[in-house]
This record gives sequence, structure tokens and C-alpha cells, in this order.
Amino acid sequence: MFNYIMNKNRTLKRLLDILLSLAVIIFVLSWLLPLLVIIIKMESAGPGIFKQERSGRNNKPFWCYKFRSMRVNNSNAQAIKGDFRTTRMGAFMRRTSIDELPQFFNVLFGEMSIVGPRPHMLKHTEEYSLTVDQYMDRHFLRPGITGWAQVNGYRGEIRDHEQIIRRTEYDIWYIENWTITGDIRIIINTIVSVVKGDENAY
Repeated sequence: MFNYIMNKNRTLKRLLDILLSLAVIIFVLSWLLPLLVIIIKMESAGPGIFKQERSGRNNKPFWCYKFRSMRVNNSNAQAIKGDFRTTRMGAFMRRTSIDELPQFFNVLFGEMSIVGPRPHMLKHTEEYSLTVDQYMDRHFLRPGITGWAQVNGYRGEIRDHEQIIRRTEYDIWYIENWTITGDIRIIINTIVSVVKGDENAY
């Protein structure tokens, strides 16, 4: 019975992911993606879409997509407040989280979920796995565009070790207490946060 319920829940979560990602891709990205790519390329040389290898479910690497918000560079350092690499359009996209919208393609492809632990760069996964208890357990689920940690104030730059510990605690709590209604609440809270503005969005 337990396995049946778990499989049913996974199916419901995946169905929600497919329906919402298709809606965003068809009704928003179908016109916004080409428009933003043109604007991004006009402001600075380079591709309109940025891709970076991140750690996925079961720690399997995948290419995570974003609108490029920085000038092309060779640095893999995380973005910080006032980052000189960020373009003017990039700063706007990051404040409004528009830069994350291409990840709905990752969701449709089954590499991500709309809600789940945020995916980290491979080097950060390797680093945090050595110093944070249960860190690798957060890879039990598909990574998310948003998550329980993010709606509780832990998004963006990781400034100290305590922050990654707290984020991991929120991620593990989410995995252990997941429900469809919980996902819907997180999505709604994320939208509200984007509309109101998040001080950690930069």
C-alpha cells in the first residue's frame, strides 16, 4: 500500500510538472524567449541562453538552462550582490527571476521539477557533500526551479557555511514531508515573492 501511494504521488507530481511547464512554454516562452534573446545579444556579445552543468536526481549531471544575465566570462563563481559581470538587462531579469524561465524546458524534459531542492554546480555538490550532513540526500528528488528553502528566505548567494546547512535542512524536510498541496503552496508563495521583490534576488 505504501509503495502504491508513493508511486501515485510521484505520478501526480510529474503530471503537475508537465502541465505547468507546457503552459509556461506555450503561453509565455513562445514569444518571450526570442524577444529576450535578441535584447540580451544586443547588450553584450554571446549566446542568449546560458547553460551550466548541475547536479540532478541521484547526483546525475544535467545541463541547466537560464537566460544569460552576465557578460561572457570563464568564472564559475556564484553571483554576488553588485556583481560586475551582470549586465543591465541581466540585473532586471535576476531581480524578477525571469532568467530562470528556460528551466521550464528542463522540467518538461524530466531533468527538473517545478518544486524541489535547487540544483548546485558540480563543484559545489562535491564541496558541500564533504562538510554538510545529509547533503547528498537532497538528490533523492529531481531538483526544482523553486523550493521550500527558497520560500523561507534561502535563495541566491550562499554567503557562509551556516546558510548551506540551513538550506539542506529545509530541503530534507521537504523531501520527508512532500505533498501536492504543499507544492502548490510553494509555487504560490514563489509568485508572491517575485511580485513583491526578494532582497536575495540579484
